[in-house]
Amino acid sequence: MEQDNQLLKTTIRVIKLVNGDDVVCKFAEEQLPDKSPLLRIEKPLQIKYVSQLTPRGLKDYIALIKWAAYTHDTIVSIPKDKILTITNATNEMAKSYVDVASKYEIINEQKGDKIEKLTKEDNDKYNEIWDSFRDIKKILH
Repeated sequence: MEQDNQLLKTTIRVIKLVNGDDVVCKFAEEQLPDKSPLLRIEKPLQIKYVSQLTPRGLKDYIALIKWAAYTHDTIVSIPKDKILTITNATNEMAKSYVDVASKYEIINEQKGDKIEKLTKEDNDKYNEIWDSFRDIKKILH
């Protein structure tokens, strides 16, 4: 088990890009020649930091989302000059990555053209909630 964790830790990487994105991925088995300006990464997932207000205060969570959306490609080439740093992922991050990456092909997959319409009751509830936010905004200004 420890060997599996060590293998995950050394094969799953976190790439910090110059635009500030953190991307967790594996390096593709087949890379371009060393002199190529591109690095090939497999199943890249962007790390999104999400804050949530809880009764005890703010709590931070992370979400892994498909970085190269709107494509079925699992291997993406990125310019090496857009990379600030590459680090090994922690065991926890590697496990999360493996779990989400195993479903990579179905992330953001369209569920067809079926659009579900809200019931009148649900629509009224949502409108009531939005109206209460609008009232608060008027009071604050």
